[in-house]
Amino acid sequence: MTATLDAAVPLTGRRIPGSSVARAMAGNRKALAGLLILVFFVVLAAVPDWIAPGDPAASRYGRSLGASAHHLFGTTGFGQDVAAQVVHGTRPILLIAVLSGVFATLLSVLIGVSAAYLGGLWDDLLSLFTDVILVIPVLPLVVVIAGYFAHRSLTVMIAALVVTGWSYGARQLRAQALSLRGRDFLEAARVRGERRSYIIVVELLPNMTSLIIANFMNVALYSVLTASGLEFIGLGDTSSVDWGTMLYWAQNQAALQTDQYLWAAVPGLCIALLSTSFALLNNAFDEISNPALRPVRRLRG
Repeated sequence: MTATLDAAVPLTGRRIPGSSVARAMAGNRKALAGLLILVFFVVLAAVPDWIAPGDPAASRYGRSLGASAHHLFGTTGFGQDVAAQVVHGTRPILLIAVLSGVFATLLSVLIGVSAAYLGGLWDDLLSLFTDVILVIPVLPLVVVIAGYFAHRSLTVMIAALVVTGWSYGARQLRAQALSLRGRDFLEAARVRGERRSYIIVVELLPNMTSLIIANFMNVALYSVLTASGLEFIGLGDTSSVDWGTMLYWAQNQAALQTDQYLWAAVPGLCIALLSTSFALLNNAFDEISNPALRPVRRLRG
């Protein structure tokens, strides 16, 4: 009898966390396009010395040279290769985007999900804290922090972006967790006597994967644009080489007025492409988590 039952009931392995999200991404054109752009920049950030060896800040060439086979995007007004600076400037901006996105998302999950699941006084206090951060004007706060500290350390820049970038995601995650709090699978875990930490990490968070990833992409997009904007106006470390400081020096040396268009256009285009990548991935995860946002495909007659 046991053998019959074992044969009749197929054994199913435990579902790998995130596997449904991966399958949904593979069928989403926005996700694939955004991922291809992101992979391109990740490769540039991973092996910049292989692609453009040497010090990108060194003035080794003629000043303000045009595009050529030796200098793909020409040189700066200081005799630096624009292409080399673009390649070496990819890593800092990706570090800012990824680290800010990771830490802000962790903070959003910790505060938003905990508030929803714990409820009561904890929910009131954590929601009040989130609301206070939400109503603070973000741009003036970031400018003040960057103006005083960001030129000293990349860590301070990331910290400023995390402090100002977690609250909106926490509000979204709280709302999603509230909608899941009364589901049967969570009640079953409570009846089994599971700890709260186990229920949140093992039972609740896997069902919020797409929203958590979308929140990460949103913070990464915010971080790229904000960090580049701060560096462009001189509130970053202008001695470092990244896309924002390239724009700062191009503006400082009147690149557009002196026909050195590539000096300003190329890093600006890279910022736009990386931001587009995060925006496409963010929209894709929105569609994955919310079926109402998915495009309707026409049936073939």
